[in-house]
Amino acid sequence: MLKKLFNLSRINYGESQKTSRGPMGFDEAKFLEAAREIGSLNLDGYEFFTESLKESVQCKIYRKYEEVSGLYEYKITGLLEDVGLDVCKNVYMDLEYRKKWDGYVKELYEFDDNGVKSIYWNVNYPWPMSNRDYIYTRELHEMEINSIPTVVVLAESNPVAKIPEKSGVVRVKEFHQSLVIQSDGKVGTKAFMHYFDNPGGSIPTWLINWAAKTGVPTFMNSMRDACLGYKKWISSKGT
Repeated sequence: MLKKLFNLSRINYGESQKTSRGPMGFDEAKFLEAAREIGSLNLDGYEFFTESLKESVQCKIYRKYEEVSGLYEYKITGLLEDVGLDVCKNVYMDLEYRKKWDGYVKELYEFDDNGVKSIYWNVNYPWPMSNRDYIYTRELHEMEINSIPTVVVLAESNPVAKIPEKSGVVRVKEFHQSLVIQSDGKVGTKAFMHYFDNPGGSIPTWLINWAAKTGVPTFMNSMRDACLGYKKWISSKGT
């Protein structure tokens, strides 16, 4: 049932790169480009930022300074122990469940924007800062890399969507993310993420650095817990 909710296609790694676009407008080549980094991380221009090596969740964060925006974009590698690939995929894509386990979500829902499925996401920011909201599209592909099941999700802001800005909420207009998850085959699920957003407004640099250092490991811990509790949540819904 869950697979019917998502746009899934299987791609054999090693095929010639395609220039066709999926329903959400993402080039097929972008999925392959992201997938390659799960096994061969490209860190040209990046510096090591921080790491969190806990018993059940591990992650390393690298960053690259963007002169135009004055902000950093990030690459993150991680491991979620005792979490299967399919469960990890479904938890990440399930917006209703995200509202249950992610305390930073104020609003989160999917809507149709001229035939394109888009997502509205309102994020709680700590007082006295204003909340941020995102409007973006995302697309999921499944493929195999060296015969290893792999999932790639691309997401990008959609500033032309016809949802008016809300008073007291800052609209994030620059956002892109690629997520790659792959079965580890032994202890859990490996993850790679390439991420950038421009939160807009006036946020101190120290606060952005603190959020990057603490927010990513915290999110991964929360997501692992959510994965471990997903079967129970699905059962409680009777689906």
